[in-house]
Amino acid sequence: MDIILATSSKEPLFQQIKEQIIQQIFIGKLEEGDALPSMRALAKDLKVSVITTKRAYEELEREGYVVSTVGRGTFVAGQQPHVLKEWQMRELENELEKIVRSGKQIGLSKEELIELLEVYYEED
Repeated sequence: MDIILATSSKEPLFQQIKEQIIQQIFIGKLEEGDALPSMRALAKDLKVSVITTKRAYEELEREGYVVSTVGRGTFVAGQQPHVLKEWQMRELENELEKIVRSGKQIGLSKEELIELLEVYYEED
């Protein structure tokens, strides 16, 4: 499992871990039934507190991405298509927000930005 933490980010470490695990589920790198590393092993690999990985795993479980079994570990749960669609929409909205902000910084009008979007949309 590939997780890269940005210590300079304002986003909490547990949130970075959680989001990257969700992303790996979304792209199919982690599939239903796959075991996640133990909280201790992941904490050691990432050089963070076990409390940090515990919080990430607890949130993942609460949101239905993983299931934990005492004595067996934590596993990727089966994903409903609407859950994956919601994740895709959230990711797209985050990217669009960055693009709009960048466009405004260089002085693009809304119309120019829409025109660029249309050009790229038609290319694919």
